[in-house]
Amino acid sequence: MGIFESIDIGGNALRVHGKRIDIHAKNIANLDTPNYIRKIPILNATDDLSFHGLLNTMKEDVFGLGSLPYAQGGVNFSGVVEDPTPGQKIYQPGHPDADENGYIRTSNVNAMVDIADALMAQRAYEANLALVNVTKSMAQKAVEIGR
Repeated sequence: MGIFESIDIGGNALRVHGKRIDIHAKNIANLDTPNYIRKIPILNATDDLSFHGLLNTMKEDVFGLGSLPYAQGGVNFSGVVEDPTPGQKIYQPGHPDADENGYIRTSNVNAMVDIADALMAQRAYEANLALVNVTKSMAQKAVEIGR
């Protein structure tokens, strides 16, 4: 794997984990908003890094070309799904969001869950930022050696 591929993977991961942080921040901000439904980000690996996927890649590349393929990793943001957990029903007939029976549904956001998820996303963001910085440092050292 080359330097540019490493930076591309790290940059893509920075964008994905930044979106995760934004989604969890929006959930936390809407903790007390009636009828708000918690959003859950969906992430997927870019390549099939399973043992079966690696064997298939090796069968096609190693035995045909005689060289080991590198497994290019990464993460994709696949979208957002709504949390199916219902919020608590509260009787408030004068509320503008009340249904025909006078009930509103509170937000189904659990602050502790979203804070923990946001911290995990922040740590993943920081790890990928470190990856990009180390790769940049390696490229600068290679240029210095070449002088």
